Amino acid sequence: MLASLAASFPARPLPRIGVGVLIAVALGLLIALPLGLDNYYMRLATTVLMYCVLAWSWNFIGGFVGYPSFGIAAFFGFGAYAGAILLSAKIIPFWLSPILAAAGCFAVAVVIGMPILRLRGHYFAVASLGLGEVFRELAMSWTALTGGGMGINLPPMRPAFGTEAQTFYYAMLILALVTLGTTIVVARSRLGVAFRCIRQNEEAANMIGIDATRSKIIAFAFSAALPGAAGAIYASWVGYIDPSDVFDILNSVKAPVMVLLGGTGTIFGPAIGALIYLVFEEFVTHHLLQFHAGMLGIIIVALVLFMPHGLLETLRRRKQGQA
Repeated sequence: MLASLAASFPARPLPRIGVGVLIAVALGLLIALPLGLDNYYMRLATTVLMYCVLAWSWNFIGGFVGYPSFGIAAFFGFGAYAGAILLSAKIIPFWLSPILAAAGCFAVAVVIGMPILRLRGHYFAVASLGLGEVFRELAMSWTALTGGGMGINLPPMRPAFGTEAQTFYYAMLILALVTLGTTIVVARSRLGVAFRCIRQNEEAANMIGIDATRSKIIAFAFSAALPGAAGAIYASWVGYIDPSDVFDILNSVKAPVMVLLGGTGTIFGPAIGALIYLVFEEFVTHHLLQFHAGMLGIIIVALVLFMPHGLLETLRRRKQGQA
């Protein structure tokens, strides 16, 4: 009798409550984190949040859809310049710059995505890589608007609350949470199913009624808008930008590497990969600075050979094998 009574009450709510409590605790720790950090660790915390945004953003087009994009640097730089130009002209307040930068990058990505998303594989990868160079040359040449090679100096920002470092930390934290929320919603929606179908077999996806072209453009636009917002925050954070900085091709390489580290097409894998990559980057910067680019290449080769599915998927497969 007791067994039948116990069986009538499912045990599922408890794990859900546990997950909710865990999320609330993690969020509370992230909010309280700046109160106990010095400037160096504040910079690291803000940087890892920015890396999370870039990794989650790349995951839309590269992880869910399976199109190897190298356009993150293009839209990060576009957003940085959009925010810097508007702020230096004192047209908008700081909090509005990432929103407008994201909207601008979204619109540009839709227009650009229509032709280049007809390409596939390495052809698309090369085309997306070229976007960063095109935008960089535009920034270098359009001196009247962008300052050319001299860059743009941004006016000092009055902190909204706390110190200036805390303001930028919380701005990047809000953007990271928005990016994570978008990732979760998309992953659990019909759009996420469409993305995965395209990754598995694009022709078959079209045959079962999925508008593959429209879905790819949406994924590409998401992967552009959120780095654009991060670029706008970054511009105000550092106070000065130039084309070689914000259009750095390494930003287009870092994002897929971080996703590959954590796990492509997963929700929390990109964040884990971003944290691992930051730890590695800090170690190399302090001890092997002259070998930074070479070490990044070694990581890419090691990932392809030993962890092609990312850390989370590798651990899951090992656990299933042991079971």
